Amino acid sequence: MTMKTTANDLKIVLQNALLYDGKMEYELYQYEFEDLLDELLATLVKDKDDFLFAITTHKNDITGKEDTAMVLIDASGKAYINELARDKLKEVWEDDYQRRMTKLIPDFAKQLYKGDIPINGIKTVLPVKS
Repeated sequence: MTMKTTANDLKIVLQNALLYDGKMEYELYQYEFEDLLDELLATLVKDKDDFLFAITTHKNDITGKEDTAMVLIDASGKAYINELARDKLKEVWEDDYQRRMTKLIPDFAKQLYKGDIPINGIKTVLPVKS
């Protein structure tokens, strides 16, 4: 008998992947995101975002553990996958990454629990030159 994954379980999985540099699964990226890249890029362009990222989880049928995958796309259309996506997002958000992710993860977990994939656009602000 397997136990059902709860939203709180997903929150812990996301915290491990996004806050504690946990491993992400390339095969899950391929399954969930590879065929969606053009659609995600079109969304980024339509919304005039500088970056767009999405994250997902899926219970591994063999290990029984919840796997994570992530993609981040920049305005040029370059896709960053899994750990590279997380690292690029850390670079974009600089010292604010930890705080932002801590705030976003509970909502991501709720969306994933309902069967939705969280997709988030990012607009960057250039520093004002004096």
